[in-house]
Amino acid sequence: MAPPGDTYERELKALLAGEEKAIAKMVKTCDAVETAHYNSMLTDPFLVIRAAGSLGVDLVALRWDFSFPIEVKSSCDSVLHFSKNQRLSEQADTMLQDCCRSHLVPIYAFRLKSQRGDPWRLFTIPTDHIYRGRHAVLYRRIPKLEVSNSGFYIMRWEDGMKLSDFMAYTGMSDYSQE
Repeated sequence: MAPPGDTYERELKALLAGEEKAIAKMVKTCDAVETAHYNSMLTDPFLVIRAAGSLGVDLVALRWDFSFPIEVKSSCDSVLHFSKNQRLSEQADTMLQDCCRSHLVPIYAFRLKSQRGDPWRLFTIPTDHIYRGRHAVLYRRIPKLEVSNSGFYIMRWEDGMKLSDFMAYTGMSDYSQE
């Protein structure tokens, strides 16, 4: 039997990769705008690779214009406190260090269980690092994880960027010459 998180990793992988069945299933409870944004992945998908083992990254999404590592979290609760598990904080710090070295924006994808509409929200880790090119714009656009007074990250589902909005944003321009 697969670990509990595998189901949502596979779901997100299929959505970003533009798999028709996964998108059709997801949009059943989405509004018209969310549906249109999800359907954009049918024509402009990412190549999504599942990371082997516990490297602090579950998925890597690649496309001609963007690439980013993704850590997937899921919960019935709308708030995830990294202080509840020291490993979560260490994982986030390591992911941020690795991403800063290569100028990639680290993405946290939070799946709220039993949520109608778009159940996915995206976040990134706050940092003073200066990203380059499209990644700088992407970093500014994606909501940051909250940091508690004691320095631990907090992920509040309602504060994140809808996955459907992210899909629309990354598909806004093909940067082609006219």
